[in-house]
Amino acid sequence: MTLDVFSQYARNRVDLYLHQNLHQYAPAKALQEAMFYSLFNGGKRIRPMLTYATASLFSDVNNLTDASAAALESIHAYSLIHDDLPAMDDDDLRRGKPTCHIQYDEATAILAGDALQTFAFELLSNNELQQPTTQLSLIQELAKASGRHGMVTGQMIDLSNVGKNLDIQALEQMHLHKTGALIRASVRMGAISTGMRDQKVFDALDTYANAIGLAFQVQDDIIDITSDTETLGKQQFSDEDADKPTYPKLLGLEGAQKLAQQLNDQAINAISPFGDSAKPLVELANYIIGRNH
Repeated sequence: MTLDVFSQYARNRVDLYLHQNLHQYAPAKALQEAMFYSLFNGGKRIRPMLTYATASLFSDVNNLTDASAAALESIHAYSLIHDDLPAMDDDDLRRGKPTCHIQYDEATAILAGDALQTFAFELLSNNELQQPTTQLSLIQELAKASGRHGMVTGQMIDLSNVGKNLDIQALEQMHLHKTGALIRASVRMGAISTGMRDQKVFDALDTYANAIGLAFQVQDDIIDITSDTETLGKQQFSDEDADKPTYPKLLGLEGAQKLAQQLNDQAINAISPFGDSAKPLVELANYIIGRNH
C-alpha cells in the first residue's frame, strides 16, 4: 500500500469515527460547530496515520484503534486552537483558514478547545468498547502525553523562552514534550490497541517515535523560513517574528536539515526489524522530513 493510499484509508477511517461520535448532544450544537471547524479544516492526520500504521504491525485495526486515532486527533485539534489564541501564539491563519478565535470569537475558541480535550477521553472511556483494562492503559497514555508530562509543559517551556537563547539540549527537551510526546503516544497507542505488551517492542517503537517527533519539529522550523505563506497555510516567518528558539536559529539552515535527516535515519533503523510490515511507518518518517507545509 502506497503512502497516498494508506493516508486516505487512515483519514477516511478516523474522520468517519469522529463524525459518528461527535453529533450526539443537541444542546451543544453551537459548540460542536466550532469543534467541527477545527477538527475538519484540512489537517494531515499524521497522528492517526501513525496509530493505524503501528497497529497494523501486530494485528488488524479494531474499534480501540479507531477510538485512539480519533482521541489523538481531538487532542491535537484542541492544542492548535489554544496555541493560536492571542495569549499564546496570536495567529490569524491555520491551514490557510481563519483560526478558530477569528472565525468565531475568543471565548468560543477556548471552550471548543476544552470540549475537544474532554471529548478525547469520552471516546476512550466509552463502555461500548468493552475492554476496560486496555481502555485504561490508552487513557493513561494519552493523559501523560497531553498534560503536564508532555504537550502542555512543552508549550509552557516554549512561551517562557521567547526572546531567549536555548542550547541544543534545552531545545530538544522542549520539543520532545511539545510535539514529540503526542507523536510517541500515537505510536504506542496503536500497539496497545491490539493488545501488544512486549517491552522490547515498545523500546523500538519509542526510539522510532522520539526520532520522528523531533524530526517533525526540526522540519517545521525549516519550512517556517523556506516555504511561503500560501504553501504553509499560516504566516511565513511566524516563529522568527515571535523571536522563538528554533533549530535553524541555533544550527543554521544546513545544520537543521542535516539533523532532520539524521533523525529520519535513526527512526527507520529502529523499525527495520519489523520488515515489510513497517513500510507505512518508514514512508511516514520520509514524509515528515520531505513536507513543505
